[in-house]
Amino acid sequence: MAVTVNTNVSAMTAQRYLNGASNGVASSMEKLSSGLRINSAKDDAAGLQISNRLTSQTNGLNVAMRNANDGISMAQTAEGAMSESTNMLQRMRDLALQSANGSNSDDDRVAIQKEVTALQTELTRISETTTFGGQSLLDGSFGTKQFQIGSNANETIGVSLGDISANAMGNFAAGGSGDKFGSAIATSGAAADATGQFVIGATAGKLNLSGPNGSAQITLDGTEKITDISNSINNENTGIKAETSVSTTIAGLASGETGTLEIGKDKFDLAKYDGNNEKLAEDLGKAGYTATVADDGLSLTVEAKNVDGIMISGAKKPGISLDGVVATTDTNNIVKNAELKLSSSGNFSVKDDGTAKIEELITTGAVGKMNSVADIDLGTQSDSQNALEVIDAAIAGIDSQRADLGAVQNRFNHTLSNLANINENVTASNSRIKDVDFASETTNMTKNQILQQASTSILAQAKQIPQSALSLLG
Repeated sequence: MAVTVNTNVSAMTAQRYLNGASNGVASSMEKLSSGLRINSAKDDAAGLQISNRLTSQTNGLNVAMRNANDGISMAQTAEGAMSESTNMLQRMRDLALQSANGSNSDDDRVAIQKEVTALQTELTRISETTTFGGQSLLDGSFGTKQFQIGSNANETIGVSLGDISANAMGNFAAGGSGDKFGSAIATSGAAADATGQFVIGATAGKLNLSGPNGSAQITLDGTEKITDISNSINNENTGIKAETSVSTTIAGLASGETGTLEIGKDKFDLAKYDGNNEKLAEDLGKAGYTATVADDGLSLTVEAKNVDGIMISGAKKPGISLDGVVATTDTNNIVKNAELKLSSSGNFSVKDDGTAKIEELITTGAVGKMNSVADIDLGTQSDSQNALEVIDAAIAGIDSQRADLGAVQNRFNHTLSNLANINENVTASNSRIKDVDFASETTNMTKNQILQQASTSILAQAKQIPQSALSLLG
């Protein structure tokens, strides 16, 4: 190799390797200091992109787990309030049963109603004041809200909460007779009927049912009795409950009466009672019917459910009567047809197809109207009995919401477990891409430090090579 002074190739080569070793040492120190293999795009451009996507997913999963825990806390808060509301409804049910007992006077029922009124007020107060983070839960304003339980858009779980105030809970009943606890669709007063049949005025056609559990259609041929229609509605399982009910006052039972009293499948020979209303009421009670004798003992009121009606056949003329109606001849029957009552835990409708009719009300359709817990008044035995259906519907409504909340809490718990598992694996993947391997990087740094020291020593020696030219000038 030629001896030169202007260009020291050996020194340049040593300097180049020294720079490489120094850069290697600096890079290793940066990685070991930060703990990251990728500190900038120059370290691994593709790896940086992948790592950032995984970091976004990890951060999103952490937030999603916090959101899911918030959802569980909110559901638990709502369910706790619903649990206490259920306890109050159960107490109201006990009071209704107590009030329905014949041993209570009107004053007793007034006292019982005072506690019911207090419970009605408290039910509404709980619904209005139950909040989570300042957000009302049970006053009907919550609706359905989505909880973000994923790291990407639209990965949500919906939670729905309804109104549990006294005004919003209860059952739905249909009709237009004014009975707020379920009114009649098919009604007929007592009348003398030579045919001796229970009739309701149905005509052939179809009835369309729409209830909380679904829709159905039933066909009438125009010959059905009221219990037949009631059974057909119940058999469709649309959530619409149908039952028949009849109430009438029997008066004029006298000694020598030869007629027959017919209620459902039961028949009572009036001749055996010889004008004794108390004995007749006793036998009616044994048969499962409600019979109350008037204070003067001259009449009795009979109530029956799920029958076509009440009929007296073969009555002497003039003589026994139903709601004041007497037979015009000894061969005519006196008939009080039953009423068809519809109720449901949710809104519903019963409408005809333009041909089927149950008297006049089905022509425009029977639409359910709310009978709320706030309307409950235990002033009479009848009202107390009717209140039970409303309270039971309210309890069932809360139970349904609590079941939904229990299901969503379990779903949130499963979601949390899944999110934690995903987060663990994604974090591990990101670590393998981005985190530095200390053992490997320490080895690299040691190697580069040795090379740096060696390059420095060689560079110093390379700088001495041009001095050899001075000996040639000597």
